[in-house]
Amino acid sequence: MTAATARRWLHLVVGGALLMPYFLFVGTVVLALLGVPDFFTDPPALALTFTLALPLVAVTALVPAARPPAVALARGLTGTAPDTLADGPARARVDRSRTACWYVLHLGLGGVVAGATLAVPPFAVLLLALPVVRPGPGSPYALPTAGPALYLAPLAGLALLAALAGVAAGAGAVLARAAPVLLGPSPGERLERAERRAAELAVRNRLAREVHDSVGHALSAIALQATAARRLLDGPAAEGRAFAGEALSAIEETARRTVGELDAVLGVLRESGPDPGAAAPGLAEGLPALLDRTRAAGCRVTVRGTPPGVLPPPLDREAYRIVQEGLANALKHAPGAPVLLRLERTASGLSVRVAQPLPPAPPGPSAGGGRGLAGVAERARLLGGSATAGPCGGDWVLDVTLPTGAAPVPRTGEETR
Repeated sequence: MTAATARRWLHLVVGGALLMPYFLFVGTVVLALLGVPDFFTDPPALALTFTLALPLVAVTALVPAARPPAVALARGLTGTAPDTLADGPARARVDRSRTACWYVLHLGLGGVVAGATLAVPPFAVLLLALPVVRPGPGSPYALPTAGPALYLAPLAGLALLAALAGVAAGAGAVLARAAPVLLGPSPGERLERAERRAAELAVRNRLAREVHDSVGHALSAIALQATAARRLLDGPAAEGRAFAGEALSAIEETARRTVGELDAVLGVLRESGPDPGAAAPGLAEGLPALLDRTRAAGCRVTVRGTPPGVLPPPLDREAYRIVQEGLANALKHAPGAPVLLRLERTASGLSVRVAQPLPPAPPGPSAGGGRGLAGVAERARLLGGSATAGPCGGDWVLDVTLPTGAAPVPRTGEETR
């Protein structure tokens, strides 16, 4: 017997135990009115009691809260895949009806198998021992006491045990096949589960973008500043000490700011913090410091275009993150090269362009990156804009267009709604 068959057998025995209150109620109350003194010793009364108990099971199983315990038992004992069964109470009428059918099937088959499990093994043991221990004249069983049948009794006992195991395995297989049909989610519940899963993925994607754009940019800047400081320390002492002091100050300020942004993101993971996007400064507020840190890391940034002016807060924060990723991309793939940042407020929206000399290996998945550019595209798409990146006239150009009348960026977990 396999472990799965044993678990299903146990599941059926549990169903038989759950049937007993209904069975006893029908036997003692209903059949007592019919004048049956002992329904356990009267086979027709026993069958009638069992039959009348099942409709009572179906009625009580129509309660919405009846499905969760049934699903919990089925997941643990029938071997059914967890995602094929529904979660939560059965709210719709058809779901309650399917749950009632499951209880009738489970408790009905369970009552038969549990009764056989209690009755068959003792009788089979008696048959196995019959050639050695013969029953006395007052035995309630009509058993052979002599002849060939006496010595064939052990074979009959083994056959009874095998038949019991076969019936239990077959009934367990029926329950395992019926569980996804009767306890599975309805189309509406499947849609709700898919929406919940999509919302969870949106949370993860949003957090990944925030961590990549804030912490990733800071670590790139710190690494470049530390490398430059180490190289200059090998040069003239005065010049090296002066630059090392500036680099360490920039590293300290960058690390302090990034710790605050990282704490905001971790707060969302603990479900105790605000939207991680709120930790990012706006473009007007944070751009000067961002340019200072980028230039301190060795990137020669030139800013052109008209100031974007006052932007809606969500658009302001997302535009800052996009510019931050564009400059981080330049630091990573073309350190020390001149970078042109163009910010243009147009009639239809905000245009952001970051151009840098085309590196030997353009940034992207083939160079081991691409996650930041994918995050820029996601930010632009959520705001109703667009983003493109690629070679253009000997430069690597990131072009982003954001409509200034865009709807606010959804908070974490709401991006797919």
